Amino acid sequence: MLIAAILRAKGSEVVGVAPDTTVASLLTELAIHDIGAAVVTEGGAVVGIVSERDVVRGLRSRGPGLLTEPVAAIMTGEVFTCTTEDTVEDVGEVMTLRRFRHVPVLADGRLVGIVSIGDVVKSRMTVLENDRAALEAYIQGERT
Repeated sequence: MLIAAILRAKGSEVVGVAPDTTVASLLTELAIHDIGAAVVTEGGAVVGIVSERDVVRGLRSRGPGLLTEPVAAIMTGEVFTCTTEDTVEDVGEVMTLRRFRHVPVLADGRLVGIVSIGDVVKSRMTVLENDRAALEAYIQGERT
């Protein structure tokens, strides 16, 4: 299954913030949209990703003053991205090995969506369920 199938099912809305957005404003956006990460963009280009974990780690090391700092201070600048043509299996494997939960999706160099580890797991479970149902139907068909 391709990443494009996940985006067709869940939609392509991406919450993006500018690098100079304050951490407090970021937290508001995450809460409003009930998400765990936002893509940091500048001039339409992906320049980072920032998650709840980044905020928690930043608060531990910097204290509450972090809330007035820009997300650029805590974002991950080296972002792994995928394309709509990548397989769910390949992206899921990289997410697991590199221990991150969100991957921005690009098409022709343009941000078109984001997938989470939850999206990947849900997709893989759907495939497994379909395979199980097909095998069950095959076995039952042979018995009748």
